[in-house]
Amino acid sequence: MKAVPMNRIVATTLAAFPLFASPAASAELELSLYLGVQSVQDSSVSGTLPGVGLVNRSIDWKGKPFDAPIYYGARAMWWLDNDLGFGIEGTHTKAYMSDADLNALGLSRFELSDGHNIFTANVMKRWPGAFSGKENFTPYVGGGLGVAIPHVDAQEVGGSVRTYDYEYTGLALRGIAGMKYAINEDWAVFGEYQFTWSDNSITVDPSPGQAAAGKLSTDLTTHAVNVGVSYSF
Repeated sequence: MKAVPMNRIVATTLAAFPLFASPAASAELELSLYLGVQSVQDSSVSGTLPGVGLVNRSIDWKGKPFDAPIYYGARAMWWLDNDLGFGIEGTHTKAYMSDADLNALGLSRFELSDGHNIFTANVMKRWPGAFSGKENFTPYVGGGLGVAIPHVDAQEVGGSVRTYDYEYTGLALRGIAGMKYAINEDWAVFGEYQFTWSDNSITVDPSPGQAAAGKLSTDLTTHAVNVGVSYSF
């Protein structure tokens, strides 16, 4: 398996900074942190597994957002005077294969539980003052394009090798719609709906004596309702 070191993850995330960091393009910087309730849609998984062979199965994924490490996310947005924003976001989504699917595939574990980590460069639009007499409320929408870098944790039943590392697995997309409530000119709280989609090619390490590593392909879609806090300056 080709692992992705953490410095590469950080470099991938920060690669979007030069696009948005010029003084002329940064009227306001907003930093946001959030938690939420996250689920994962079922998806079709195809490819190969060491010791199993060809795989083609619909998988029942579980999100388990409150199991450690919990689901969370953060973003930085540069808002322009026209209320168009540009920035970056990272979300620690999670995906666990169901027990029934594990048993059917001869696996003791298959989970992206240290994060099915999604990193995107975002474009967002907000509408301050959209509600007459309720100026503290600001609706917003946005989208992002980036990469999926999950921490893969997989092992076959009786296998002596456990796949346990970060992998770059493919393209990722993000969609956001939410509402912010300003507490004062600096601090705000918000609630939002968010989805992520990613195209994943996941490598599974072989045990000694097995001919080759496995490779599983699947699209993963998550849905989340987030609550968070933001600070602007």
